[in-house]
Amino acid sequence: MPRFLRSLFGQVVAALILGVMVGIVWPDFAVALKPLGDGFIKLIKMAIAPLVFGVVVHGIVGAGDLRKVGRVGLKALIYFEAVTTMALVLGLALAYVVRPGEGMGIDPATLDAKAIAGYTANVDQVTNTTGFLLKLIPTTIFDAFARGDILQVLIIAVLFGAGLSLLGESGRPLAASIDRVTAVLFKVIGLIVRLAPLGVLGAVAFTVGRYGAGSLLQLGKLVAVFYVGVALFVVVVLGGILRLAGFSLFKLLAYLREELLVVAGTASSDSVLPQVMRKLEALGIRDSTVGLVIPTGYSFNLDAFSLYLTLATVFIAQATGTALSIHDLALILGISLLTSKGAHGVPGSAIVVLAATLSAVPAIPVIGLVLVLSVDWFIGIARALGNLVGNCVATVVVAAWEGDIDRERARRVLDGEVPASTDAVLASVDQAAAGQPAAPAIPRMH
Repeated sequence: MPRFLRSLFGQVVAALILGVMVGIVWPDFAVALKPLGDGFIKLIKMAIAPLVFGVVVHGIVGAGDLRKVGRVGLKALIYFEAVTTMALVLGLALAYVVRPGEGMGIDPATLDAKAIAGYTANVDQVTNTTGFLLKLIPTTIFDAFARGDILQVLIIAVLFGAGLSLLGESGRPLAASIDRVTAVLFKVIGLIVRLAPLGVLGAVAFTVGRYGAGSLLQLGKLVAVFYVGVALFVVVVLGGILRLAGFSLFKLLAYLREELLVVAGTASSDSVLPQVMRKLEALGIRDSTVGLVIPTGYSFNLDAFSLYLTLATVFIAQATGTALSIHDLALILGISLLTSKGAHGVPGSAIVVLAATLSAVPAIPVIGLVLVLSVDWFIGIARALGNLVGNCVATVVVAAWEGDIDRERARRVLDGEVPASTDAVLASVDQAAAGQPAAPAIPRMH
């Protein structure tokens, strides 16, 4: 077997190509492969909640100083809000400069309301601010883990980690036990990750088989504008922020190429959350910072999703011939700042949050959601990629801001002087679990 195909990156590339071919040649068979993609994502999600709990507890106990943990969390939230606002504004600007919906002349009365009934039923989950805040508090500890609600698990982990840290020496045995369980979970993730090519094959084959290779031609202008917008945001905004922190965006993207490819195939950033956390630690970032920023960012730092929210809202207004006033635009921006925070964990989150945003702007017909349903999968690919890159950049920036990154190690890893592929990261975790010294490519910073 060629060396390229022996790597996870090569196998995922091959799966992408094969998935497209199967979707074109045997579309009916390709649609039947959907469970491969769904199953892979479910396997990963199965381990995410306990993994996040273990990583966050380990990070807090390892940090020692609870004030430092609070400081990192506050800096992360400030960063999230600032960057999310920039993404929302960029979405509005692109919608008005390119005007992707102009001239479509859609009569809202001709659209089928049944197509969005399942999504609008969940609008209350993101529009009710009090309800959203109360939802952060789990009914019981076990309920949060059973439902896989990452924000609730994160709150439990922070409280548990703080309590364990306050116990001092008497809490060390329990902390060590949690570390061992976390190491086992990473070993499990290592086994599941080997199935990534099958997951990508199933997801890509289904997409091409179900929608056709030319699906992007439908509402293609909106899709193209969004992809260009995400690229601009990543390269210009995130690239500029990362450069100010002293790092290269393109080197970081090359370092995360395997994870980005899996996300592109599955249209889900959840599918690589554990691997990304470990690779950021391998980059030289303190594990307590990674454990706080990444899980929180998955709900509060959805950069590409935020860009899409304002772009799609104005697109629907343009397509239905709805004139928007300055007041309407300000309302869209303000509402989007709130609704974008409730996206993760809600079924059909993109459409649900978009429905919530439209519901708060009376001038725009909510039924216009039907216009974007057919291309939501393709939009979802760029959303997932942009969100993942945004959270990785946020972690590096907050770590640099707080002094929690070993810059020399990061330089060596990003320059390719130290092998740090996903395979190497997971192999190091396996060695640590077996009590062997970790490979020098994947040291952990405490």
